[in-house]
Amino acid sequence: MKASKNYPKSFSHIGLTVPDIHKAVTFYTEVMGWYTIMEPSKVKKDRDTAIGQMCIDVLGEDWEEFEIAHLSTSDGIGIELFSFSNKPKDPAAFNPFNTGLFHFCIQDPNIEKLVGNIVANGGKQRMPIRSYYPDDKPFKMCYVEDPFGIVFEIYTHSYELTYSSGAYTS
Repeated sequence: MKASKNYPKSFSHIGLTVPDIHKAVTFYTEVMGWYTIMEPSKVKKDRDTAIGQMCIDVLGEDWEEFEIAHLSTSDGIGIELFSFSNKPKDPAAFNPFNTGLFHFCIQDPNIEKLVGNIVANGGKQRMPIRSYYPDDKPFKMCYVEDPFGIVFEIYTHSYELTYSSGAYTS
């Protein structure tokens, strides 16, 4: 194998669009236990402010204002929530076959309790909880959906542990 001079980049944050930022902050802080870094606040389309100009650069011209909040996981990964008041509220259809973001994954050793809390708070369990190594190791996973239609996955163990032994081999 050829040695690479490249190094692995760290994951900073993910941005999620939700229909109601206050309900989303409540769900993610109470059910997922994530920390609120910045309470919901409004951003206005304003070329005279750095944040306004930056958002025009990213979002284009078809907006006037939106709400934003910043959360953090226990390991410092940011969750940036957006809510656009004048835009459609329906979630995009789940289609993992299209190019683009398929899902994100969080980790909790008590997957049964977390899945139950997600469902009890308006989310959905999209599949049964499954084991990668049913006879050998306690590595489990499950796809769920938050109350806003955002699909994500839950692992009981780290990504490295789950795949280092070759999850798809006998």
